[in-house]
Amino acid sequence: MSLRIMHNIAAMNAHRQLLISDNLLSKSLERLSSGYRINRAADDAAGLAISQRMRAQIAGLKMASRNASQATNLVQTAEGAMNEIHNMLTRMRELAVQAASDSVSSSDRSAINQEFTQLRQEIDRIASVTEYNGASLIDGSYSGNTVSTGSTAYDEDGVVEITLSGATTGTYTFTDATGDTQVTLSNGTITETVSYSAPTTGNTTVLNFSTLGVQVTINWNYEAGDLSGKNIVVDSGSGGVFQVGADNTSNDRISFSIGNLKATGSTLNLSSVSLSTRSGAQSAIDAIDSAIDAVNTQRGQLGAVQNRLSYTIANVNNAAENLQASESTIRDADFAEEITQFTRAQILVQAGTAMLAQANVQPQAVLKLLG
Repeated sequence: MSLRIMHNIAAMNAHRQLLISDNLLSKSLERLSSGYRINRAADDAAGLAISQRMRAQIAGLKMASRNASQATNLVQTAEGAMNEIHNMLTRMRELAVQAASDSVSSSDRSAINQEFTQLRQEIDRIASVTEYNGASLIDGSYSGNTVSTGSTAYDEDGVVEITLSGATTGTYTFTDATGDTQVTLSNGTITETVSYSAPTTGNTTVLNFSTLGVQVTINWNYEAGDLSGKNIVVDSGSGGVFQVGADNTSNDRISFSIGNLKATGSTLNLSSVSLSTRSGAQSAIDAIDSAIDAVNTQRGQLGAVQNRLSYTIANVNNAAENLQASESTIRDADFAEEITQFTRAQILVQAGTAMLAQANVQPQAVLKLLG
């Protein structure tokens, strides 16, 4: 047995072990109080990096779900207004059927036409004021791609209106031979030809290029060959684009547009309809039926979008939940394990403290040699 007093190796060893145990105890206390296994990069550098990326993804998915919910609210707002338009169109058709019969007098038709006119104005008013967060929805401004005012096809007096139904951006050029009853339209990739009958005075005809998604309405002023060499320029529209995913890809976005549902707009096309005469009322029935079909189509499209959004929300929420579970596995503390580690470290600290005290007493044995 050697007795040294300059360096108490036993005490130094007990002190080192006590520091280790105390460090373990501090980590266990930190994890138990924070609930996290990783509180700093030193705890698990790789795990911290992975969990931080997951947290960013989870936050993005949660916001994407909120975006999709707000898009659903927007669709419901527009669809609610369309429901009222539908009700008014039904009443307008009822009035047209009433005015188409000779069981009513001219003065009766005049009164009926007054109500018809008021309903038409109300449809226009509703279409103008239906908004979501400041954006007008059903007056034609919440549309997809739009026709540029610089399109040369507008130069012709016989062209009343150009509407789009899924047309992509770009320039579309007409081929229109004089004396022919066919018109060809091409965007450089797709070429489509339609036949038509020249409209009589006071009437219009629609040249429907369904494959290209372009409809051109012409009136009685149009003559074969007028559109030759003319073009339509389709610009990117201002329809709704909604971020429903966490990343910057086209698959993380859903876009849709809503048409012009004004009674005097090109979709319903009721601006010239009148019930003041029996023949006018008879024609009005067909015009209103077409308007009802147009609203049905638009409501059906919005209903499909709403159903799509509901599945999108469910999928995004499911992805966020699963990703959160993965992040929790990496970042969160396992309390059962941490309590075990804490108890072990606590006992080691207590034992180490006791042994350090004993080690510090050992050098006093030298005093006996001096006696």
